[in-house]
Amino acid sequence: MRGTVAAADSAVELQTGASKRLHEPAGLSCVSNDHGTRKTLTTVTQARSAAQAAADQATSTVAHSVDGLLETIVASLDDSKAEQPVTIDIKGKSPIADYMVVVSGRSHRHVGAIADHLLRELKDKGYGTARVDGLPACDWVLIDASDVIVHIFRPEVRDFYNIEKMWQVPETAPAPADLN
Repeated sequence: MRGTVAAADSAVELQTGASKRLHEPAGLSCVSNDHGTRKTLTTVTQARSAAQAAADQATSTVAHSVDGLLETIVASLDDSKAEQPVTIDIKGKSPIADYMVVVSGRSHRHVGAIADHLLRELKDKGYGTARVDGLPACDWVLIDASDVIVHIFRPEVRDFYNIEKMWQVPETAPAPADLN
């Protein structure tokens, strides 16, 4: 439940999506929800500390969401028996995401099953609904989960496009050619 606390001169109000504000004497605030139950915040300090705790939790969730999202995706792909997983760190290389994950499925049906399983996992873990492209054909399914982009290929299609090569940094840089 998300809530906001607003402190006026002498009263405090707690607002939530399904609640109605009631004005009470200085230092107290009551909230009535659609079910008619009332909740009293006894002091302004208590209301402010509740708001601070909610803000801290939101900040903590945002800070850990990219790592948690990547872990969720990798675990889901492993559960689905995705083959040849490659995780590419593209922070600083592209503004579209922080990571790219590339995997293969053995057949059209396997590619579709991997994508469906991943989409369900993301939704169940609270990451929302990811954007998907290519699911009807199941040759190359792209799942945009905001900070992580997942490519699920059939092996022949993956070999043809070879996107890992495009995004990965070579282990040893070639020496510059002598121009003289």
